[in-house]
Amino acid sequence: QVQLVESGGGLEQSGGSLRLSCAASGRITGTNDSGWFRQATGKERELGATITGRGTTNLADSVKDRFTISRDNARNTVYLQMNSLKPEDTDVYYCNAEISMYAPGSTWHGWGQGTQVTVSS
Repeated sequence: QVQLVESGGGLEQSGGSLRLSCAASGRITGTNDSGWFRQATGKERELGATITGRGTTNLADSVKDRFTISRDNARNTVYLQMNSLKPEDTDVYYCNAEISMYAPGSTWHGWGQGTQVTVSS
């Protein structure tokens, strides 16, 4: 069974930094296109940042000067480095990824459980 496990969220002061991690586990051979999305209570889930299997990144305008998305293929892990945090960054952050399975041509696409990021002013 494939799982995406997120970690690294928490409470941080405005101007501080956090690093989120999303580790894929199970009978997998690799992680393909991945991303971080954010969602506030009662609102739609929206894009934070994405990274392709080849490492091409895309970040939302609201975070592109402060956040960095990266990946460690050997660890099947995707990271979101969040710097210069603002109170408006407060949300639940969800990892999304396409995972390659051992069965040839088989992939899994799903979400992690979410991790809360709270930025105090």
